[in-house]
Amino acid sequence: MLGKAKQSLLSFAFLSLNRNFADMKFSWKKAVQIILPFALGGSMLYWMYQGFPLTEVSDVLLHEMKWEWMLLSFIPGILAQVLRALRWKQTLSPMGEHPRLSTCCEAIFLSYAASLILPRIGEVLRCGILGRHENTSFPKALGTVVTERAVDTLLVMLLVAIVTMMQFSVFSDFFNITGLNLGATLSRFTHTGIFFTGLCIVFMVGMAFLLFRRLAFMRKAKSMVMGLMEGVMSLKNINHLPLYLCYSIGIWVAYFFHYYLTFFCFDFTSSLGIMAGLVSFCVGTIAVIVPTPNGAGPWHFAVKTILVLYGLTEAEAITYTLIVHSIQTLLLVALGIYALVALSWKKSRNNIYTSSISQ
Repeated sequence: MLGKAKQSLLSFAFLSLNRNFADMKFSWKKAVQIILPFALGGSMLYWMYQGFPLTEVSDVLLHEMKWEWMLLSFIPGILAQVLRALRWKQTLSPMGEHPRLSTCCEAIFLSYAASLILPRIGEVLRCGILGRHENTSFPKALGTVVTERAVDTLLVMLLVAIVTMMQFSVFSDFFNITGLNLGATLSRFTHTGIFFTGLCIVFMVGMAFLLFRRLAFMRKAKSMVMGLMEGVMSLKNINHLPLYLCYSIGIWVAYFFHYYLTFFCFDFTSSLGIMAGLVSFCVGTIAVIVPTPNGAGPWHFAVKTILVLYGLTEAEAITYTLIVHSIQTLLLVALGIYALVALSWKKSRNNIYTSSISQ
């Protein structure tokens, strides 16, 4: 069943993209969009971990790590995605779309797993899944995703602003070390660090340009535009707005504890405190804007830098980021596999039910 589910996902992903972006023929531009995120993330990881004795990481992983805390951190990690599904279902309701909560959860699980392969494809894929399994309008669903991104961005900006005011000196040191403070770039940062920081900025600008071009193409289809606008405007018509805000805040609270609880997995991070967790969480969240698979590379670099500022050695910070990011990525893969199996089972059950009715 798992093999059929994987085959079904691949065919469905290509079908969804073909419907909504018209042309799936090979081009160098598409190839670059696929290869570049892996190349950027891989080069940054190689730069960070070259020469680092990975045997130290395996020793910590096998002998020193407290696995009960890592398993406990999975609960808020999964809860964050379930809250996303609840919020998504609530947003679709005013437009006459009522997908099952289980399908919404599975679509979101699968979207995060798919984005590990092709960054940012998850938004399109999860809308297509609802269309296929729940007959939900693709343009309306995509419009609600635009709304989600706007709300999440505002919440993250608010969180970053509050934490920055509380820990201004730490952020100031971070900007100096990473070269983001232009006045201190030449004296406080290496040429390699400047290169990767600049490369991330250029890559973000390029992806924004491609997104603009893609949205401009989508505007040519009137029905698509109307569906998008209806989705974006759905927020003002949503029932129980306080509940929507609770879902939105709860998502980011859950994400934070999904990250912060991992501090207690290691002796060298367990005493850092919640403020160190908030600062590194904010910086890591901003770093994953660079579209590499699950933020690999930029996230490691940003979080490692903050943890060193809070007193960890370079080796301890590198060990922490490598282990935590790897395990949390495996969690996304596991949830994606679960979603594949569940959606495949639903499809098989529906096919059996349809055939029995026709007979």
